[in-house]
Parts: sequence; structure tokens; C-alpha cells
Amino acid sequence: MKILVTGSAGFVGGYLVDELLEHGHEVIGIDNFSKYGKVEKSYDSNTGFRFVEGDAKNVELLKELLSDCDQIVAIAAIIGGISLFHELAYDLIAENERITAAAFDAAIWAFQNRKLKKINVISSSMVFESTNNYPTPEGEQMNCPPPLSTYGFQKLACEYFAKGAYEQYKLPYTIIRPFNAVGIGEKRAKVEKEILSGNVRLAMSHVVPDLVQKVLKGQYPLHILGKGNQLRHYTYAGDLVRGIRLCIESQKAVGEDFNISTNRSTTVLELAELIWNKINTDKPFRYTCDDPFKYDVQKRVPNVEKAKRVLGFEAGTSLEAALDEVIPWIKAQIEIGGI
Repeated sequence: MKILVTGSAGFVGGYLVDELLEHGHEVIGIDNFSKYGKVEKSYDSNTGFRFVEGDAKNVELLKELLSDCDQIVAIAAIIGGISLFHELAYDLIAENERITAAAFDAAIWAFQNRKLKKINVISSSMVFESTNNYPTPEGEQMNCPPPLSTYGFQKLACEYFAKGAYEQYKLPYTIIRPFNAVGIGEKRAKVEKEILSGNVRLAMSHVVPDLVQKVLKGQYPLHILGKGNQLRHYTYAGDLVRGIRLCIESQKAVGEDFNISTNRSTTVLELAELIWNKINTDKPFRYTCDDPFKYDVQKRVPNVEKAKRVLGFEAGTSLEAALDEVIPWIKAQIEIGGI
């Protein structure tokens, strides 16, 4: 297939383009480098890949790029760590709504006038921000209270865009919810405000790269947000994009929504100690607790049965193996000033 990926220069977008190319698809990527600045990717010279520097809110440009595409993957968004939910509470919902509307406007046009078969909407585990139902199944977003953060609410709105576009225009869709991606490629974001965590300045507030950064910089005791009992499912980005690819390729995924995640629960404290022991062998693990952010959801545990049953998807990469890839990369980024 020929697939347009918006936000292709981002963290998950980069993994996804690589995954699609490796499996024989032709890919057009669009990004305006607003998050990290210009970045080079290993597949930039791949003959199956075409990159366009542009704004994902430009409907006419998206129409032009979609004119001979089979599918679109709508990833482009303002996204970042938990600090962003506070610092850019309005911009997150306003800008991401514009990006979402542009993707759907172009997709509806291409479905009606060209050969587009489906839009794949990258949603978020944050649509389940207010649930008390664990492990959280697909469909719970219709039963639990709405998300409290503007980011989570906007991601839920993305899913309603898909619902509305199908009801009115019969545009086929698949809704995909990644959980806590872990991998290389996350750098200092241009839009994020630096915050101080102990004696280390952070600019991402994504828990894995921030913890790795603090340990590598010698922070002792290690500062963690909250009590450390927050529960997450840290999923290797390579596994996530395999799940996204299966959603793109499978006819069984049309009109469906999927939680794409590992089935392993890990607390922030367990994660911190795991990272510590991979970097430090000469001193015992010690930590101290900082005040948490307002939207630091305490428990995020997905039900992954549907993705396994319908798509045959399971996340097979352990958190330990993912960290073995991430830690050296972050160390190198610290040395060159990328983080």
C-alpha cells in the first residue's frame, strides 16, 4: 500500500515509517519539525519513502499528498510529557483539534474523490484517564467519566471525529491507542518548559528518559514524581508500531479500536530501580519523592486481549531489553546536548 504518515519525524512516527518500509509499503511522510527541530532518519534515502516538510494543518497539501494513497495514519499532534498538560493546556486542545480536523477533511475528500480506503487514528491511553475499570477494555471510554486533562479530552475527541466521519461520510477508520512508548528518538522538545527535578533540569517529563537522564547525571538520591506507586505498561516502540502496522493491514481492524500495549504492569518505583541497577553497580538504590503533577494518573492498565484475538498482536520485547537500547542512546544524547 501507499500510506501517508503525518508527524512522521516524531518519536513513534519514526519507528512506524521504518516498520512500514520494511514490510514493503510505500510511505509519504509529512512533518514541520516543530517538536525536535530537523532530524535525520535512517530511511531518508529509501526509495520507498518520500518526505515533505509541511504543516499537517494544511488541508490542501494533505489532499495533494493523499491523491494516490491507500491509507493515512494521523499521528501529528502536540504531544509531550506530563508537564505539557499544564504548561500548554489550551494550546494542546486548540492546536490538536486543528490538526485532527485537517486530517479528516483531507481524508474524507480523498475517500470520496480518490482511492483512499481508511484513516488510522492514533489516540491515547489518556482517553481512559478517569476510569476505575482495570484492566481497561476497549469501549470503556464510552462508560467512564471524560478525561480531566485537555490532552486526554482532545484524544477522546479524535475518536469522535472518526465516529462522525463514518456516520456522515462512511469513511472507514481504525482507532489505535498506544500505551507508554519506550524507545530511542525522544529528544529535548522545543515547546516544553524546563523543570527542575532535584538538581537536574528536565525538558521532557516522560518518565523513562527523565529517570535515565537523572541517574546518568549522578543524582543521588534519585528524585521521582509522587510516591512511585503509579502503575504503567511500558511498551517498546518497535512493538507498538508492529501493532499499528497490523491495524493498517488487517481487514478485521476496520471500524474497530485497539489497545496496543504490553501486558506487563510496572510501578514507577520498580522502573526507577531497574534503571538504577542497569547504570549503577557501586552504590545502593535510594530515592526521594517530589510532589506529583495534577494529571499524574495513578493507574493505567489496558486489557490487551482484543488485539491478540483479532490481530494476533502481542508485545514481545521486555522492558529490560528496551532499556538496554534506550540507556546508551540517552547517554550519547547527553554528551552531544540533544537532551
